[in-house]
Amino acid sequence: AYIRKHPLEIPPPSEKDWLKDDEEDFFLQDPDRKRDALPQPFRMINKLVMLVFENAMEIIERREMLREAQKLKVQPTKCFPTAEFQVTGRANCLAASGKYVFVGLSVGLAAFKVPDCEEVCAWDAVKTEICAIHALDLGNERHVLLAVDEMGLVWLFCFHKESFLLIKILNEAEDISKRSTCVEVVLPPGGDYAGVLLQGNTKAWLEIYRLPKDSWLKEMEKSPGAAAGLACRERRSSWTSAVLNTSISHCAIFSDAKLSLPVLLLKVKPPKPITGSSFKSPLDALKKMDDGSMLGLGYNHLIKDSQWEQQEAIFRSTYREYLEAEGERESKEEIPRRATFHFLLPSWILQVGPEMKVQPDVPSGISVHWDGSHNLCLYLLNHPLKEKVDSDPKPDVVWPCAAPIACSAISSCSRYLALACEDATITIWDKHLGYPLSVTAILGERLIRSIHFL
Repeated sequence: AYIRKHPLEIPPPSEKDWLKDDEEDFFLQDPDRKRDALPQPFRMINKLVMLVFENAMEIIERREMLREAQKLKVQPTKCFPTAEFQVTGRANCLAASGKYVFVGLSVGLAAFKVPDCEEVCAWDAVKTEICAIHALDLGNERHVLLAVDEMGLVWLFCFHKESFLLIKILNEAEDISKRSTCVEVVLPPGGDYAGVLLQGNTKAWLEIYRLPKDSWLKEMEKSPGAAAGLACRERRSSWTSAVLNTSISHCAIFSDAKLSLPVLLLKVKPPKPITGSSFKSPLDALKKMDDGSMLGLGYNHLIKDSQWEQQEAIFRSTYREYLEAEGERESKEEIPRRATFHFLLPSWILQVGPEMKVQPDVPSGISVHWDGSHNLCLYLLNHPLKEKVDSDPKPDVVWPCAAPIACSAISSCSRYLALACEDATITIWDKHLGYPLSVTAILGERLIRSIHFL
């Protein structure tokens, strides 16, 4: 057994075990700070490398979060091309109709079959570049095409039995100074009509044509050229031939293959500005009016020129500072105006007489509004044909609006009409019932440039 002889005592500390001043807080030191003992410039390099790694980790974490959020979204179906069309020249535009795809080229037109993408017909015109094309299936393997070239000419084609037939250039002119360019072309469903908005040097107008599609079918069946494979026929004036110098290949030309030409129904011009009245009494103004069952364009009034001038002077003196700030510009030259038009199916708004035949799926009228105009004008298309088209026809129905109409849209069923005015107010009309369904005002200084039905 071990027995301690001396009492238990704590030995005094030795000098070698004493803590130095720089080691008293050793337990608080960061092991990574040992690198601070590195000499310069290694410490600066170490800090820059660590900063790069930290920024890289933040970017990686952010991208991982975005990738995870993207996986939660519904991914759209990706469509890849299954075939390609081999065309001559440059393809500018295309239109699908039935089982064919029509391509507007820098050297004419080409038609392809959809299943195998095989070229079935081509209309080669060396100096005719097609910039826009509209196509519509008429049934019985017939298609109507409206093509617009770089000169603004509108070419009317009929495609039958995989062959092109040039019917007419709608806006051709013998005098080059009187030529007009196409601004817009509309082919309504059914192919009974065609609308072309034209613009000249100082004016613009709208032309509505009736397409004799039923006569075309009978004429193509009787024509031997159509049975053999109808192609292209040149119908140009001397000016058109000299300018275009068109050469046609892949097509046979048949002089006996003639189709009926389209009939010009309407030629609508922009409304004239309202001026002072020349009537001496209210009775004279009432004599110029119709039966009074509709609103007019405001030409038959009793306001004199002196009254207009007095009102204009009062307005200018009252708002002189605002007019100077806006930098008002006066121009006596007439500026071409643009119109927006739609083909309308029969409805309560457009009432036709009992002597006129109306089909539910054939347009019975058009709606037209010009830039800067408050009025929406409706014209009937079922009027009896005249030898000479009126140069300035009166609208059958006029809808005045509180502000100038900025844009409009028609639904696919042609029942609903949307009007957007420059005061940012949108009105939806039910044409069958004849009253507005809703009126929506967009708050703030907004300008509506286009409107569409979905």
